[in-house]
Amino acid sequence: MLNIVVLVSGGGTNLQALIDAKEQGKIAGGSISCVISSKPDAYALTRAKQHGIPTVVLPRKEYPDHRAYSLALLEELRAQKADLIVLAGFMIILDEAVAKAYPNRIINVHPALIPSFCGAGYYGLHVHEAVLKSGVKVTGATVHFVNEVCDGGPIILQKPVYVKPNDTPETLQKRVMEEAEWQILPQAVALFCAGKIKVQGQIATIEEDLL
Repeated sequence: MLNIVVLVSGGGTNLQALIDAKEQGKIAGGSISCVISSKPDAYALTRAKQHGIPTVVLPRKEYPDHRAYSLALLEELRAQKADLIVLAGFMIILDEAVAKAYPNRIINVHPALIPSFCGAGYYGLHVHEAVLKSGVKVTGATVHFVNEVCDGGPIILQKPVYVKPNDTPETLQKRVMEEAEWQILPQAVALFCAGKIKVQGQIATIEEDLL
């Protein structure tokens, strides 16, 4: 059973999707062993505690820079014996030391179809604001491995979501979460825990019987 450590900063809706999937038997090869938050008041911590999941708080403001914070987080991940790390609404770009320590073992969910609307500055509502401003008709979500490049790791799964003419950033965000993020993140975690994801260079492939 793999130890899944989930990193959070806010409400924890993607964490809840993972918890639900685990309790429904959809993630057979792993268990959420710890939730680490960058904010002490993140509601995601409450979600974890309601389901008996241990929590750790590492406040970003207590560290002078990203490097110092990343090294402290890396130490905690090692202490937790993390096999898989999932960024579920984690609002901090980590130093490359973390990605190098866990190559192809860190999964992130991004609220757009990478390589569109991604990279530094594209997070939260900013992504959906940019989508609407661009006039594209299809957006979605991407689950990918994390490497040293922001939103640049191998893509595991993507799911499209149509943009509606009357969408606001808030309505689009809600629909992307419900129709894409909450579905493909647990699926990607289950595939990883089952050993069904293979990575060669920048390309991640999945055994077809589990698609």
